[in-house]
Amino acid sequence: MSQKREFEDGKPRVEGGSSDDKRRRFKSVVQEVMRLQTVKHFLEPVLEPLIRKVVKEEVELALGKHLAGFKWICEQEIHPLESRNLQLKFLNNLSLPVFTSARVEGDEGQAIRVGLIDPSTGEIVSSGPASSAKLEFFVVEGYFDKDSDWTAEDIRNNIVRERAGKKPLLSGNVFALLNDGIGVMDEMSFTDNSSWTRSRKFRLGVRMVDQFDFVKIREAVTESFVVRDHRGELYRKHHPPSLFDEVWRLEKIGKDGAFHKRLHWSDINTVKDFLTHFHLNSSKLRQILGTGMSSKMWEITLEHARSCVLDSSVHVYQAPGFQKKTAVVFNVVAQVLGLLVDFQYIPAEKLSEIEKAQAEEMVTVALSHLHEVRSYDDEISMMRNFLNVPASQTGVGIDYSGLSLTSLDGYGLVSSLRNTAECSGQYSDDADMEVIPQGLYEDDDNLWSCSQILGLEEPQSDLQSAVDEFISQNNAASVGKAHSRRWTKLFSVTKWLSVFKNVTVRKNLK
Repeated sequence: MSQKREFEDGKPRVEGGSSDDKRRRFKSVVQEVMRLQTVKHFLEPVLEPLIRKVVKEEVELALGKHLAGFKWICEQEIHPLESRNLQLKFLNNLSLPVFTSARVEGDEGQAIRVGLIDPSTGEIVSSGPASSAKLEFFVVEGYFDKDSDWTAEDIRNNIVRERAGKKPLLSGNVFALLNDGIGVMDEMSFTDNSSWTRSRKFRLGVRMVDQFDFVKIREAVTESFVVRDHRGELYRKHHPPSLFDEVWRLEKIGKDGAFHKRLHWSDINTVKDFLTHFHLNSSKLRQILGTGMSSKMWEITLEHARSCVLDSSVHVYQAPGFQKKTAVVFNVVAQVLGLLVDFQYIPAEKLSEIEKAQAEEMVTVALSHLHEVRSYDDEISMMRNFLNVPASQTGVGIDYSGLSLTSLDGYGLVSSLRNTAECSGQYSDDADMEVIPQGLYEDDDNLWSCSQILGLEEPQSDLQSAVDEFISQNNAASVGKAHSRRWTKLFSVTKWLSVFKNVTVRKNLK
């Protein structure tokens, strides 16, 4: 039949198709094979590492999301149905006062921090699904008793909503995420004050947004606080105040109030002025404020003013009308720090009542002659520059080690040697004849060689070695005329050095 059908068509059929069709199919097969070889040799070395890297990252990310939960589940396998009680807690206090439109902050300007706490241990829960949960902040009535055994329902019933026609009470990001059990509050502020509520106060609360099986998490609530209108921030008291703050920044002194006006009339405009008048004449300052300020209010105002941070600078004034060789040392608010008597510094706590009164009088004069006041960075700088005292002597007492004989001052050593010599019977009035050599005040270069007078080998030998050598010679020598001359010689040298020191200081003061 097939042969008949072929003849009927008039043309013999060629099995397998024409040669052109075979040639085209063969060419397409060869091209396909060549493309596959090209991909294998050129693209595969590039694509394979990229594909492997992407797959690896995706697998690690997927595993990481489940490891924390898997660990917590493993910990709960012993008691899989046991409920766990946790609680949120504010880790720092709010910075008060709080003003509308101002960022809600913690102590010292830090962000508010919330921790997830395990009540049984008091420690922060840093693992498990709850340690990375989402938190929400909200406002609670000020009269809410946070120390009672309240429930979540009690919290919901005491949430404060905004007034009609007002914006939500909290503005900004009211949500936060826990990270290892600790969450940090983002930028958030109050849009309304608390004066319209029954308690006139608010509390800040925080709760968990996410829910977890067999885990109960209690909300946290802060202490009650007042939220003032932002316009009141202009009248805010500073803690601590600055020296150059206006005086109404102090507690119990209101801006443009009676006390403020009284102080302004007496030219007391800043905290520095207030403290200066207090140290100069506290009774007069008390009189300026009047009887309207009670003793309790006075103590509060004074305590606030004293909390002001002062710099360490000191000032020295030597009044011409007072006793010679006497100068007063005071700080930036005219508080007496001490007296300089005969070029010796006496701290204020060692002064008698008469000396304190004299020092305060000198400070009053100094404020009227500021061009005659010398200022120093601190007490040590004052003693080193004004008194020319070496740094080793600026502490308590005198350190004789390393002190050369030519830098000896008169801190009572001359009188001590005189008494010792008199008790020993070796002192005579003739010693005064040898004290001041000729030319002391004419030429500073014509000085005695103290080391040669005492018989020391080293010209710059320190005082301690000089005294030790003198004592050893004194003990070895027999009592007699030589012994007497040795005491006279030592007394003469030390007294001369004391006079020389005083002359040097006088020259520096001129």
